[in-house]
Amino acid sequence: MISGPNAKACTVWSRAQRIICGVVVLALGITAAGQQPAKPDQLEDQVQELKQEYEATTQALSLRIAALEQQLEKQREAARENKTGTISAAELVAEQAAGKVLSGNSNQVGAKFQGQLSSAPTYDFIRDADQRITKLQQQVGSFEFHGYFRSGYGLNSEGGQMVAFQAPGAEAKYRLGNEAETYAELIFVDNWLNPDRDSDKAWAKCEFMIEANTSNSANSANFPDGIGNDQFRFREAFVQMGNVIENQPNAKFWAGERYYRRQHMDINDFYPLDASGYGGGVEDLDLKFGKLALAFLNSARPDITTQYGNLAKSTIDARAYDIKGPLGLWAMWFDYATSKGGTATAANISVPSGTRIPTTDGYAFGFRHQKLEWHGDGFHSFSFMYGTGAASNFSSNGSGVVIPNPSLYLDSSKQFLITEQLLYQPNDRFAIYPQFLYQRTTDGIPHHEWNEWVSFGVRPEVFFTKYLSLAVEGGFDYVKNPNVAGQNFTNVLGPYDGWLRKITFAPQIGAGRKYFSRPVLRAFVTYANWSNGLKGYVGGVPFQNRTSGLTFGVQSESWW
Repeated sequence: MISGPNAKACTVWSRAQRIICGVVVLALGITAAGQQPAKPDQLEDQVQELKQEYEATTQALSLRIAALEQQLEKQREAARENKTGTISAAELVAEQAAGKVLSGNSNQVGAKFQGQLSSAPTYDFIRDADQRITKLQQQVGSFEFHGYFRSGYGLNSEGGQMVAFQAPGAEAKYRLGNEAETYAELIFVDNWLNPDRDSDKAWAKCEFMIEANTSNSANSANFPDGIGNDQFRFREAFVQMGNVIENQPNAKFWAGERYYRRQHMDINDFYPLDASGYGGGVEDLDLKFGKLALAFLNSARPDITTQYGNLAKSTIDARAYDIKGPLGLWAMWFDYATSKGGTATAANISVPSGTRIPTTDGYAFGFRHQKLEWHGDGFHSFSFMYGTGAASNFSSNGSGVVIPNPSLYLDSSKQFLITEQLLYQPNDRFAIYPQFLYQRTTDGIPHHEWNEWVSFGVRPEVFFTKYLSLAVEGGFDYVKNPNVAGQNFTNVLGPYDGWLRKITFAPQIGAGRKYFSRPVLRAFVTYANWSNGLKGYVGGVPFQNRTSGLTFGVQSESWW
């Protein structure tokens, strides 16, 4: 007994045989029955009908044989590769065509099935397509796009554009409902070597970041007379490589421009330690008890030039971190910075020509304690820092104070800073983020007293649903600068002594029930007041003769 595809082929062939035999028998019958010959037109019609059926059956048989040959070839190939063969679309169409021919409608075969049987894909075609798809997947897999932005618009209670409330001498402000700009950081990463980070191979990536900071006054910088403060800057452009030393597979080498291991306080957007800049180094060296990072960082002030060029500052930065100890992780760091002086040239903007700028150096150190898993989704961080001279601002480039304004007494400048912050979120209905900092600085000028900045604030959030929440933020800043401004071209405002209080209510639509869930849409109302000692220093033009102010507006914020 014959079964399977071969049985179907035999059935088709048997039917063709029967048709042929029928034609022969009909011819013999016509010859034998000479007494009653058929009419010529009837005989011709019968012959034509048999011819059409024969041609249709032959075509269907050819289609089926071709389909079976393709199936047989694929089964052989699958057997060689130890895989199960499958029937292609071409085979299914051929089988359907053969079946319809055998069941009738033979006179429509050519018109109905013409063009439905496409040629089967060749091996070269499939191979090239697979290669193109593989390359495309590799390119997509190696590319990353990250970023952050905030944008919105607000008005002040006097009817003009929103202004921010920030105390003089304070290096940051409490940010909820108090940000009068559009700000974005767009990060592009290309993992061009070993993007999957296979442990037996080196890897490399390029990272670029563009920073945009606009005034929210208009969506175009084409103002008359150059009015407008839009800024677009390249803040990161570096290459990083890892797994290049066998006994230090986690060490990462880098060179270029980058944000370098910054410490951040979220609700007032303050960076206690920011050594971002240009340079190179290595990080995540394994010390067995923790990790080590070493970097050489540089920056310059194009607004101050000497006979040696732009005034430059070089920093050597060393950090030990992720040290397991009591209550969590510990870290310590040390910086040494130097800046070569000279004589100011006529091209200067900030320093009069001919001014002698001394060569300075200095050091800074600090430690930090972190508990990254604290009461559910929270964390805790405490830091202590002290610096002198050229290193006294705890910054290489990132905070905007690239190099302190030159002074004959810069070597004697000092800064002391303590910060503490924590996030407490016991459940998915409530979160609270308090923080505190104390900063004490001196410019080193004889008889100048210490400047002080004390700040504490808190932002609780209540989550009503997965998407609806309410954020409230209160902040307090006390600032004191008893010194007269302008001595030894330090350009420091003063004297002043006073406090600033600010509170914001912001209903929100967000993407989840976490404090850091983003994106978020918010409306806000912000009220601030300040002491008489800060009158004229807070609120800009709308509130220069007042000690309180109100703003309101909308904002969106996201990171990815």
